[in-house]
Amino acid sequence: MAKHNIYRHTIDLEKLTIKNRERGEFVKELEEIPYRGYEVEDISDGRKILIVKPGGKQSFGRIRKEDFFVFIYNPAENTLWQITHKQIYEDLHSKAEKDPEETIKILEAFERVYNGEEPDDFLDQLDLKNPCGELPEALIKAYKWIWGQEDVNYPNGKGRAMSWEGWKKENNKWIRTGEGLKNLLGSLKKDETDI
Repeated sequence: MAKHNIYRHTIDLEKLTIKNRERGEFVKELEEIPYRGYEVEDISDGRKILIVKPGGKQSFGRIRKEDFFVFIYNPAENTLWQITHKQIYEDLHSKAEKDPEETIKILEAFERVYNGEEPDDFLDQLDLKNPCGELPEALIKAYKWIWGQEDVNYPNGKGRAMSWEGWKKENNKWIRTGEGLKNLLGSLKKDETDI
């Protein structure tokens, strides 16, 4: 996966722990976070997931003051990678081409986080392999926060379902794109049963 949006800069961080859980409770706690940079997740290779609030997102013409950016921070190189849905989706497609069975396991872990489970409560028990690209652990932990971010930005809309179920708003109507992570999981499981 090509790593775009990489910034080399020092950042003043504070440690913050918020456990994943039911969407409404998670959003409420995220909205109460004061503005600044936070280290929110550790990755086994030494990198960190960071959030920086505010993020400045505009959704449907309104600035979302409680929005935040999600980064993968590499303290050894002092780099911040502003990871995106598209980059994660492309990485998962590459994994699926190389090892569909392992990618199903990875996507099932995403589903657990989507449904409110805390990644650190189960990831070390799964022994996920990485067919290629970014570490599954990093993607899953980043998505916990990206989904929280989407729930904050679209409180009366689809929120996290936009990327999981594949939705977008077009002409004031929500339509399915067929490009959600759930779609990828479903197609891999279908392919597995067709064999």
